[in-house]
Amino acid sequence: MIDDFATFSEGARFETDVCIVGAGAAGITIAQQLLNSGINVLLLESGGRDYEGYTRDLIEGESIGFPYYPLEESRLRFFGGTTAVWGGRSAQLDEIDFQKRHWVEHSGWPFQKESLRSFYRKAQELLELNPVDNNLLPGFVSELEAVQPAFWQFDEKFDRFTINNCTKLVSSSNVQILLHATAVELVPADHGQAIESIQITSPQGRRGSVHAKTCILATGGLEVPRLLLASRHKKHPEGVGNNHDLVGRFFMEHPHARGGQIIPKNPRRFFKLLPRFIRRDGERFGMLFRSSSALQEKEGILNSCFSLGVRKHPGERQVLYKHVYNNLRHELSPTRFGRGMWKITRRASIHTQNILGPFLDLRKLGKKGSGLYAVIRAEQAPNPDSRITLSEKRDSLGMQRIVLDWRMSEIDKYSIDTLMNAFDKELRHLDLGKVEPTEWLSDDSKRWEVDPLISNHAIGGYHHMGTTRMAESPNRGVVDEDCRVHDVANLYVAGSSVFPTGGWANPTLTILALAIRLADRVRRDT
Repeated sequence: MIDDFATFSEGARFETDVCIVGAGAAGITIAQQLLNSGINVLLLESGGRDYEGYTRDLIEGESIGFPYYPLEESRLRFFGGTTAVWGGRSAQLDEIDFQKRHWVEHSGWPFQKESLRSFYRKAQELLELNPVDNNLLPGFVSELEAVQPAFWQFDEKFDRFTINNCTKLVSSSNVQILLHATAVELVPADHGQAIESIQITSPQGRRGSVHAKTCILATGGLEVPRLLLASRHKKHPEGVGNNHDLVGRFFMEHPHARGGQIIPKNPRRFFKLLPRFIRRDGERFGMLFRSSSALQEKEGILNSCFSLGVRKHPGERQVLYKHVYNNLRHELSPTRFGRGMWKITRRASIHTQNILGPFLDLRKLGKKGSGLYAVIRAEQAPNPDSRITLSEKRDSLGMQRIVLDWRMSEIDKYSIDTLMNAFDKELRHLDLGKVEPTEWLSDDSKRWEVDPLISNHAIGGYHHMGTTRMAESPNRGVVDEDCRVHDVANLYVAGSSVFPTGGWANPTLTILALAIRLADRVRRDT
């Protein structure tokens, strides 16, 4: 069932077993897992069925740290959320990402990867992917050691979580979808140990309240801490879940950069041995390269990775088709039409790559002004000074705006420098070529360098992680191993904001695995 809160009168009250705030990939997945469960679910969405321009004001904010994307461009508010423009890259976190690494401060999840394996399989099935581990692709052998291949899978259905593809939710008898309902405050009970109500507002400013036995926040790594920090109470004077000043801290991304130029000895042989894409059992995989766990421990570095791509040399002009693609991606309004244009361009690019990929790479490599480069997709170390806070400025609904202070750490850059040197040694040993690390890696004045020619997303992956991190104790994290906010009995968080560390892998598959895991917990306890 689907309703529009904009049509309700002032003071409307909703009662339910489970309230999920946010109809993105995490929130939708939890609701789908609870279909026909006998549990009444209310799924709140701040936007509508599709993109509406007014929502841009609700997500504007300020960035005061390392330069980042405009915050209003880094997420979308409508049913399906930012996954409506998701490229489909899917990968599991590695074993080492869950471990406490003595060389990475604040690392370690409350459980190991084994606890997520069955949920990863279910998440892959949800995305119609073969249930394989991204480091254990059958039938592929590599002689690389210190730097090892890993793989992306691709969800080829770009709009899987939009409302037209969620008909079972829309027609469900136990799930109510409430559009245009923005959660603006969590109201704890007097004792502070549970959420009594969620205050919601329509675009016109009409207020209402939701009373649920279980509350789940699934609005992403920027908006979840925003709501928690804005919900001040006598038992939570600095915001719900923030008694230890951890809400909003440890903001992480997957920073992008130009790592180094690869000089192949024999380009044709190089691309044959180390292709950018391969196919197995009818499925497309993208190849990348990561620091081996042994190298990480030996050198004290992060689990960063890179892909290979023919790119313009630094300072050159962007090629026309890349310019057109980026305009479609970033300049068009993200309406159904705008997203449709992007999807057409994206599918054409994939089709061309499938047929002519190696030939095109060789052809582009031979052109003046271009070279083969390591496209860095880095793990960022958890840093408590990299954080979300609230401004005194307010949006049209009266909520305080976000202030992002994104900060990098020395180990972030050191890890890339070490990775490039290790890859250089591997290529020389195998007589495949060499690597010339990019100049910024040896420039002590630079903590990081953004290069607009290296990626369609030059700064990072739009991956907002860590701001309500998971830990066994409340003085180390905001949520426990079950994603429940410490000391708040009925409040949970779904999404990448709970990640203690981010690894190199795109977060969506892990978000889905954790969402399925959380739905199982809710089903048992409700």
